[in-house]
Amino acid sequence: MKITSAEFVQGVPSVRHLPKEPYKEVAFLGRSNVGKSSLINKLVNRKSLARPSSDPGKTRELNYYLVNKQFYFVDLPGYGYAKVPEQIRSSWGKLIEQYLKGREHLSLVVQLIDSRHEPTELDMMMVGWLEYYEIPFVVVLTKSDKLPRSKMPTYLKNAKAAFARFTLCRDVIPFSSITGEGRSELLGIITQHIAAAD
Repeated sequence: MKITSAEFVQGVPSVRHLPKEPYKEVAFLGRSNVGKSSLINKLVNRKSLARPSSDPGKTRELNYYLVNKQFYFVDLPGYGYAKVPEQIRSSWGKLIEQYLKGREHLSLVVQLIDSRHEPTELDMMMVGWLEYYEIPFVVVLTKSDKLPRSKMPTYLKNAKAAFARFTLCRDVIPFSSITGEGRSELLGIITQHIAAAD
């Protein structure tokens, strides 16, 4: 897939405000500070289309980006940031779950996990949601450039083993928003699911 255009469309505070256009959607899910904005920017080759918040955990909406005027990238609120009040964290969790379980246009979820750390309990819970709601997903290990190259094969093997029991996990891909590692592989999987969903 060659991405020729990408534009921010809207921030959605609740499922009542979701776009009406019948475009397929690829959603990006992960903890706060895992690098979702940087990954989206790298995929579309734009430096500042998706802007990371200066206050981690602040994003409270589903951010919609129209890609190639054909489908949406959907940036979901980051989860797991400790300084956010429990009531707010709960409301984000409900918004994410309502979106995941009820969005018919959703074709694929990109689950981001920091390559320098083991998947957290929250990461595994989110993947469990995806499996429960029968949503195909790909696990992306972000910030792979920050991990010594000698350690990546072992970490990748362990990560694949951790997600092997999930039947809807399409792949586990190391990704760097700095070097571009993993970009073509991820775009390939996105292309397959957008096409298959037609």
